[in-house]
Amino acid sequence: MPQPDCPHAARCGGCPSPPCEYPAELARKEALVRRALARHAILAGTPVLPVVPAEPSSGYRVRAKLVAAPGARLGLFARGGSHEVVDIPGCPLLAPSIASVASALRELLAAAPAAAGPVLRAAGGPRAGALRAVDLREVLGMDGSAAVMAALVLDAARWPSEAQLAAAAAAIVRRAPAVIAVAASRHDGRRPQLLGSPPALVWGASAAPDRVAPTSPVFVHAVPGAFVQAHRAQAARIYELVAHELQEALGSLAGRHAIDAYAGSGAMGFMLALRGATVTLVESFLPAAIEAGRAAAAQGLDVRVAAGDAARVLSRLRTGGEAVDALVLDPPRAGLAPAARAACAALRPLVAAYVSCDPDTLGRDLADLARLGLRPERVVPFDMMPRSAEIETVTLLRPAVPAPPAVLHEEPDLLVVDKPAHEPTTPQAEGQLSLLARVRALPGLSCAVAVHRLDAGTSGLCLIAKAPQAAGRWARALGATTAEKEYLALCRGIARGKGTVRRPLRDAGRDRAACTHYRRLAVVAGHSFLRLRLEHGRTHQIRRHLAAIGHPVLGDGRYGHAPSNRHFAEKHGLDRPFLHCARLSIPHPDGGRTLEVASPLPGDLRLVLERLEMAEAGAASRSASQFSESGNRGPDREVIGQSIPAFRE
Repeated sequence: MPQPDCPHAARCGGCPSPPCEYPAELARKEALVRRALARHAILAGTPVLPVVPAEPSSGYRVRAKLVAAPGARLGLFARGGSHEVVDIPGCPLLAPSIASVASALRELLAAAPAAAGPVLRAAGGPRAGALRAVDLREVLGMDGSAAVMAALVLDAARWPSEAQLAAAAAAIVRRAPAVIAVAASRHDGRRPQLLGSPPALVWGASAAPDRVAPTSPVFVHAVPGAFVQAHRAQAARIYELVAHELQEALGSLAGRHAIDAYAGSGAMGFMLALRGATVTLVESFLPAAIEAGRAAAAQGLDVRVAAGDAARVLSRLRTGGEAVDALVLDPPRAGLAPAARAACAALRPLVAAYVSCDPDTLGRDLADLARLGLRPERVVPFDMMPRSAEIETVTLLRPAVPAPPAVLHEEPDLLVVDKPAHEPTTPQAEGQLSLLARVRALPGLSCAVAVHRLDAGTSGLCLIAKAPQAAGRWARALGATTAEKEYLALCRGIARGKGTVRRPLRDAGRDRAACTHYRRLAVVAGHSFLRLRLEHGRTHQIRRHLAAIGHPVLGDGRYGHAPSNRHFAEKHGLDRPFLHCARLSIPHPDGGRTLEVASPLPGDLRLVLERLEMAEAGAASRSASQFSESGNRGPDREVIGQSIPAFRE
C-alpha cells in the first residue's frame, strides 16, 4: 500500500525520512520494538508479534498538537531537532474535522480581529502575541457527527485578558463552526512539553460524549486537553485485544476487579466494565477523572474513579488490601515511574496488560517489572500513527518468581553480582525486594551477606559473600590500598578533561577524608560522560563530589539539578542517577592474583546515550568493556567481563 503524497515530507519532522511503502514501514517499526527489548538481557526471548497494520492509513489523526509561529505558520518542528516550525496545510494524516479547524486557525493567525489579536498572534516575532500552540481533538457524537475541541496554549508572561480570550473564542467559532469548545492553557516556557497547564474553559462545552468507536455502544466524555489515541479505529482494536486477553486469562471478567491506570477518559476501563468487570479507573488529570465518573454513571457501568498520581493511588489500593485480578497500564511516553512499577508488582494481579507508546521506555519498564515478579509473555505492536516513526504496543504480563540476579563471577565463598537500578542491596523496609533477597533465593545461598552496598538508584557490581564468615576477608580485600573501584557517570555540563576532587565528607557523624579521580570520556550533547575512580568509599561520595564542583550526576534527585533531571526523565527516559559501578579490581584474599570484574553499561543508561545522539552509539558500552583492558596485566591477573556464564545450580 503506497503512502499518500505529502508536500511537506522533505522538511516536516512528523514523518520518517525517507518515505517508504507501508510494508517496509511496518517492518521498520517492528525492528524498533525488538531493538528496545534487546537492550535488556532479562527480556531475552520475549516474543514480539508482527505489527498490526492501521486502516485507514491517512486522514486518521483525531488529535493534533500543532505549534504556532510568526508568518501564520501552524505545524510541526522541522527535521533534525530544529525548533523551526514547518507550516503543514494539506497534511494528509489529519482527520477532515481537524484539518478544517487547523485551516481556519491558520487564516486567523494571518489576520486576527483586533480584539483577539493578542491571543491569536504567535509568540515571537516583531508583533508577538501569546499563542504558542494549539491542541485539537475530534469528538464523535453518538449520531456519527464529528465536532472539535480546541485548546490554545498561551505564553504565561503574555496572558491575555478575559475579554481578549472571549474575542478569540468567538472568532474561532465564527471561522470554524465545528468547534464546540475553546479552552486556554498556560505555558511558562520552562517545561519541554508542548502543552502547558490543564486547559481552562473559555467558551462552549466543558465535556461532550465521544464514541469510543464508530460501531461501539460505549462513549466517554471528552474534555479539552485530555489524552486520546490518535487513531480511533486502531484504539478500538487495542481495547478489544486487551479485553479479550484479560478475559481469556481469567476465564471471565464477570465479578472480577480490574484496575485501569493512566485511564484518561476511561475508554479501556469502560470496555472491561461492559464485560462484567468491576473497574477502578486511576487518572491524575482531574477534569478527565471527573468526567469519566459521570460518563460511567450515565451508562450504568460498574466503575469507580480514583483521581491522583498512579504510583500513590496504586500503593494506597495495595495497602488497603484490594484484591486485583487484572491490571491495565497505559502511561504517557515517559513510561512508568519507579514507584509505580513497584506498586504494580506489589498488587500481584493475576494478569496485566501494558499499553505503551514508546518502545524504549517500555523495554526499561518491562525489565524492571520482570525483576519484581511481573514477566512479559508477548508483545503485540500496533501501528497507531501511520507515516510517523511512532509505534504502540500491547504487552501481556503474568506473575512469576522474581528474576534471579545476574552473576558475573563466582568463587567458592563469593558471588560478584550485577545489581540493577531501583533495587536496594539489602532490604530497607519490611517485605521489600532487595538484591540480597534475590541472591538468598538461589540454591544453597540462604545465609548470603552483602560485602558492600550500592545506593538503590546505582547499578553495577556488588560483592556477596556466600556465608557470614566469608564477608570479612572479602571486605578487607575491597578496602585494600591496591583495590580499585571505577564508575561511569553522566554529569551536567562540560567538566574538565580530568581531575581530582579532594573534599572531606560528613560520614557516620564526623568528617572523613574522601578523594575521587575522574576522566572525561566524551562530551554528549553538552554533558560529560565520565569514568571515576574512588580512593575512599564514603556515603554518596561521587554524587556529592560532582555536585560540589558544579557537575552533578544527571538524574540525581538529592544532589542534582532538578530542571535537568525533569528534562532527562521526560525526553530521554532517565528515571534514576546516571551512575554505574563498572569495574572492581581487588587483591584476592588467597594471594597471588588480582580479581578484576567488569560490568557493561545497562540498557537504561545506553538508551539515554543513544537518545542524546552520541557520535557513536556504542561508545559508552565499549568504554565500560575497556575497563577490563586497562592497567598492567600479567599471568597473575584474572579479568572477568561479559563472557562470564550465569550462575549454575
